[in-house]
Amino acid sequence: MKKIFYLFIFTIVLTSCVKDEKPIVVTAENYHQTVDKITEIMVHDIFSPPVASRIYAYSNLAAYQIMRQENKDLIDFTSKFEELKPIPKADTTANINFKLAALIANMEIGKKLIFSEELLTTYRDSLYTEWKRTNEEEFNNSKDYGLAVAQHLSEWIEKDNYKETRTMPKYSVYSDDPGRWQPTPPSYMDGIEPHWPKIRPFTLDSSSQFKPAPHPEFSLKKGTAFYDELVEVYEIKKEMEKTGDDAEEVKIAKFWDCNPYVSTQRGHLMFATKKITPGGHWMGICKIASKKADLDFAQSSYAYTATAIALADGFISCWDEKYSSNLVRPETLINKFIDDNWKPVLQTPPFPEYSSGHSVVSGAASIVLTRIFGDDFNFEDDTEVKYGLPIRSFNSFSHAANEAAISRLYGGIHYRSAVENGIVQGRNLGNHVVKNLNIQPLTY
Repeated sequence: MKKIFYLFIFTIVLTSCVKDEKPIVVTAENYHQTVDKITEIMVHDIFSPPVASRIYAYSNLAAYQIMRQENKDLIDFTSKFEELKPIPKADTTANINFKLAALIANMEIGKKLIFSEELLTTYRDSLYTEWKRTNEEEFNNSKDYGLAVAQHLSEWIEKDNYKETRTMPKYSVYSDDPGRWQPTPPSYMDGIEPHWPKIRPFTLDSSSQFKPAPHPEFSLKKGTAFYDELVEVYEIKKEMEKTGDDAEEVKIAKFWDCNPYVSTQRGHLMFATKKITPGGHWMGICKIASKKADLDFAQSSYAYTATAIALADGFISCWDEKYSSNLVRPETLINKFIDDNWKPVLQTPPFPEYSSGHSVVSGAASIVLTRIFGDDFNFEDDTEVKYGLPIRSFNSFSHAANEAAISRLYGGIHYRSAVENGIVQGRNLGNHVVKNLNIQPLTY
C-alpha cells in the first residue's frame, strides 16, 4: 500500500515539474521590430549609405531563405547569385519554427556586420529568454537551424570583397583640375568608399552595367549647360531664403536629408547628429507599406529582401559612376567663383557629385516596391518623425522617389543633371532587379 502511495506522490510531483509549453508565436511585427533594431544600431554606429545597404541585404536575405523552406511558392532570389550554394535543409523530423529560425538568422547576420554587437546581443537575448520560456525544445531546434543557415551564408558573404576594400588606398584629392571633386565644409572629410564598385553585386553583371547619361561637360563659361546648372543651384537657394524654413522646397530637402553623419562645429567643439541613411529611409517605407497591406511574416520578408537587394545594387551602380566622373560639388564652385559666404541647405556629403545617390537608390527601390504593392499605393511616411520631422504623404512610390531626387537640388548639394539622370539610372536598374529576380506582385 505504501508503495502505491509513494508512486502516486511521485507521479504528482513529476507532472507538476513538466512545463506547460505552447508553440512559439512569431509575427510580422516581430520582423519589423528586428529590422528597426538593426537600423537603430546602424545609426548609432554611423554606417555610410553603401555599407548600410549591404547589411540590410544580407540580414534580410538570411531570413527570406529560411522562409522558403516553409513556403516553396516563394521565389528563389539566389539562383543567380554568384557562388551561393543552397542553404542547409531543415530536419523535417525536428520541431522547427521557421519564422523563429528566420529571425535568429537575420539577427546573427546583422550582428556579424555591425560594430556594436553588444546592442544587438542584448536585444536578441531578451527575445531568447522569452522564447525559451515558452517552448524550450522548439526554441533550441529553431535556433540551431537559424544559426546553421547564418553560418552557411556568412561563408559566402565574406567573399564579396568588402574586407579587401577596407585596406585599399584612400581616395586621392590632389589635382589642379577645377572640375574634380574636392572635400567640402565643415569637416573636409575624405571621399567615402571609393572602392565600393569592387563589391560583389547581387543582380548586376558589373558595377558599370547601368551607367547614367553623361553630365554636361564641365565649364565655368557663362551660357554653357554646366554653368547654367551651377547658377541654378545658387539661385534656388536665394529664392528659398525669401520664405525661409517655411518654403516647401526646404521642407522637402530636410525630410530626405538622410545624412548619417551631419557634423557641427562651434568654436573648438565638433559633434555629430546621427540619422538614418537613404537606404534606411526606403526600408522604413517598405515597413509602412507592409503594415498597411497587413502582410504576414513571409510576405514582409519578401518585400524587405527585394527592396534591400535593389538598394545594394543601386549603391554599387551609383558609386561606380561617382568615382569615375569625380565631379566637383556645387558648394565648392559657388564658394570659389560666385559667393564665398554661400552655404547649401543641407550639408554636402563627402563623395563626388555625379550621379545623385538618393536619386539612384530611390528610383531602384520605388520600382521594386511598385511591382510588389501596385502603381497607386498611397502611404503616410512617418520614417523621419523620430528625427523631428513631420509626416509627409505620397500617392505612390514613384511620387516619393521623385521628391527624394529633387530634394538634392533643393538642398544645394547636386546639380539638376545628377538628379534627373540619376533617377533614370535607378529606375533602369530597378526594372533589371525585378526581371532578374522574377519579382511578382503580392496579393493582400
